[in-house]
Amino acid sequence: MINKVRFVEPSKLYLMIKDELDAAYFDVMSKGELIDRSHLKKFEENLAKFVGTKYAVGLNSGYDSLQLSLRAAGIGAGDEVIVPAHTFVASCSAIVNVGATPVLVDVAPDFNIDVDKIEEAITENTKAIMAVHLSGWMADMPRIMKIAEKNNLKVIEDACQSLGSSINGKGAGSWGLTGCFSFYPFKILGGYGDGGAITTNDENVATFARRMRFNGEDRATGEYCGHGFTCLLDNLQAAFLDVKLAKLPEWIKRRQWIAEKYRQSLSDIPDLLLPHYNREGSDHVYQNYTLRSKHGNEFSDYLKSNGVEVLTQFRKPYYKHEALKLVDRGFPETEALSREVCSLPMNVEIDNEEIDYVIKVVRSFYGK
Repeated sequence: MINKVRFVEPSKLYLMIKDELDAAYFDVMSKGELIDRSHLKKFEENLAKFVGTKYAVGLNSGYDSLQLSLRAAGIGAGDEVIVPAHTFVASCSAIVNVGATPVLVDVAPDFNIDVDKIEEAITENTKAIMAVHLSGWMADMPRIMKIAEKNNLKVIEDACQSLGSSINGKGAGSWGLTGCFSFYPFKILGGYGDGGAITTNDENVATFARRMRFNGEDRATGEYCGHGFTCLLDNLQAAFLDVKLAKLPEWIKRRQWIAEKYRQSLSDIPDLLLPHYNREGSDHVYQNYTLRSKHGNEFSDYLKSNGVEVLTQFRKPYYKHEALKLVDRGFPETEALSREVCSLPMNVEIDNEEIDYVIKVVRSFYGK
């Protein structure tokens, strides 16, 4: 008898790969390699290879990957950066915290920035586009890169939710100046604590990020190259992440199988908009299975009351929070999906019986 289906269940996943994670822990601890050591370097090499870039730089959060990317791009006071109106607030906050101005653009029905609305938001002060890939589905990067090239703009990819996704075989995080990733525990590649990384093909950007993550110090020479930060991915987390990265292709297939199971079982319900999009050459890795229900909170509350843990990001758009002092130019699609959004349990540790239970509860809400 199922009483509750967790949105994610890290303890269960740990038990699935316990021997390998424990071996990584004892290797780090027995060698005393805690900060900026071999496990971090190995993980960075493997992450760059996985994404398809020359370099990866481990950091302590997805937010730091965003703000260091902006700094590496030379973004600062007086500059404007285009960012989606629907995303986690960190995307926008990173822009504000480097002294620049975020210019919000509405999203399309797939939750990512509406490319048709980008150019009308560009001004003489626009210096970059932050393309956010939500829930495992990439923004339309071929079109975004054309717009950026036409207008001489830098592109920062917020790929924190989409590691492993691609368009025409080119991975998320390999299109722009940088790709930004988060290893927060609930992410598709989650650590046991927070973490993040930048991927890039630009050696100067990689060098800048390595220095700035360690208080601005060039570790080889001891020279301080600027006022930096303390935001290094610690060696133990890198060791754990490297174990999990090797399994990610297999885990993505499992997520896609679960998504297809949801699609087959729920596509006859007209009040649900399921996250299956038709764009040639693009794949969805289903970091989250984020659907839209016309019944909003009534739907999500029903699932919760029947033991299905769901996520409803973000009911209140971040630009509606007065303390953030952002310009609301009117974003109808963002506000519509914010009322309707609901993410079903999606993880590799969920078993088939639990998936069937989620489907049963969703269908029971609609009397099916």
